[in-house]
Amino acid sequence: MADLALPADTLSRCRELLEPAMRAAVADLHPWGARMAAFSLGWSDIDGTPIEGDAGKGLRPAVAMLCAQAAGGTLETALPGAVAVELVHAFSLVHDDIIDSDERRRHKPAVWKAYGVGPAILAGDALLALAIRSAATGPHAAAATGHLSSALVRLVHGQTQDMAFEERPWNGHDAVSVAEYTGMAADKTGSLLACAAALGVTLAGASEPLAARMHDMGLELGLAFQMVDDVLGIWGDPSHTGKPVFGDLRRRKKTLPVLAALASGSPAGRELSALLACGADDEDSVRLAAELIEAAGGRTTTLAIAARHASRALDILDSTFPAATDLRTLCVSLTDRTH
Repeated sequence: MADLALPADTLSRCRELLEPAMRAAVADLHPWGARMAAFSLGWSDIDGTPIEGDAGKGLRPAVAMLCAQAAGGTLETALPGAVAVELVHAFSLVHDDIIDSDERRRHKPAVWKAYGVGPAILAGDALLALAIRSAATGPHAAAATGHLSSALVRLVHGQTQDMAFEERPWNGHDAVSVAEYTGMAADKTGSLLACAAALGVTLAGASEPLAARMHDMGLELGLAFQMVDDVLGIWGDPSHTGKPVFGDLRRRKKTLPVLAALASGSPAGRELSALLACGADDEDSVRLAAELIEAAGGRTTTLAIAARHASRALDILDSTFPAATDLRTLCVSLTDRTH
């Protein structure tokens, strides 16, 4: 991921507030669960040895805290929501790696690879339980838990759609459409960023219409974020993404660059369709698939669609909180990633 352009002191302040609250939440777990949670959050090694350094960007919590600040609250105002969305994000990654059989996460073994599938499922469940408890803490708890529960329903729905897509053919009347993909991405990724934005303004005491408006902003932002992530999932630099180059192609994921290339009707798109239908997954075939996606316009189309969603998000933000420069810079950074 490219470095964020957000002023370092602002992002550092968000992290400084978040980490103690996160550690306090995780401390309530069974020692084994707490160790797995700490590993998943980047605080320690497999054996529990503490790790110094950056434990993650904390992007979703920063969105929540900066939205609270934009709505007239403080960064601290949004802490229960910031903790909740970060714990849900961590939970989703632990379970996603099990579902996708991904062995690496952020340049380290995935939790299931480090501790086993059963323990990893329990660790993910524990993180989710802590997230719900955090949202239910403090003032505006009813509204906050409402936002979080709605996001969770959508997140699971999106993950289910994503899995179901794997059983669908690459071409023909039952092939996955770009519109279906967009609905899945809105649920799987957009819902949590939308929740973070809505939680921030809600915990600052804003009205429900304002929370709904910021929810829409976060949803558009999440769509742009996922689409850029799809590009990185094929062509991203492994030193930045923590994933192998062409990783999504090796897993035969129906991501937007692939679907856009298949829908292009171009000669390269038709050749790609034939290549994917034959099921070849050797290194040469994967590399050829990436070249055909590029030639059929899959990468440029994906980035263009992502830019439209990012623009909609910024239009909502600018019309709602025109003076929220730090929040705007963070939103731009979420979609302006090049590695």
